[in-house]
Amino acid sequence: MTTETLTPEDERRFLDEILRRELTPSRSIAALLAGVLVVLLCVYFLLETILALFRLPGWLIDPDEALNWVAGLPGTGPGPVLALGGAVLAMVGFFFLVSALMPGRRARHSLPHPVLAVVVDDEVVASALARRARLAANVSPAQVMVTVARAQVLVNVRPTSGLRVTDDAVERAVTEELDAMGLSPRPSVTVHLASTGVVGA
Repeated sequence: MTTETLTPEDERRFLDEILRRELTPSRSIAALLAGVLVVLLCVYFLLETILALFRLPGWLIDPDEALNWVAGLPGTGPGPVLALGGAVLAMVGFFFLVSALMPGRRARHSLPHPVLAVVVDDEVVASALARRARLAANVSPAQVMVTVARAQVLVNVRPTSGLRVTDDAVERAVTEELDAMGLSPRPSVTVHLASTGVVGA
């Protein structure tokens, strides 16, 4: 039994594929929903066609009447109902179109590592950045809130009354922590200082 040794390029491609799968959400739900809708429509049309072949009354709509009604649109139906139906169909189509074209993203970032695929949740990143921002601003944990997105880190700080805090100092500390993490993709940092402070204990 022989084992095949991967080249460094193959290993890197393998790790990149793992990272892509971990950072990108699966489209299985949208695909399952689309498949169920198509199957239900096909089963319904098959049922109506069989009933029409045996000259039995249609279950819901007679196929010939339905075709004649569609051929006579828009004059054969009430305008508001047709407009509402068209809007619903457009929204459903837009949902599946966006699901197919947009890559999507999970609330995760990747960390650099030479031989492993390392993925960290944005909540963990936010917790680490909040701690660094809290130390830089000399405030309590309740006075700092950090939100991490794909391309941006938003830091909200409520300073303690009587203590001077600058957003530059907080931004510099958070940026240094991000540089040490080496997140990919690398988000930018925005710091907001509240206009009103908190009375210190």
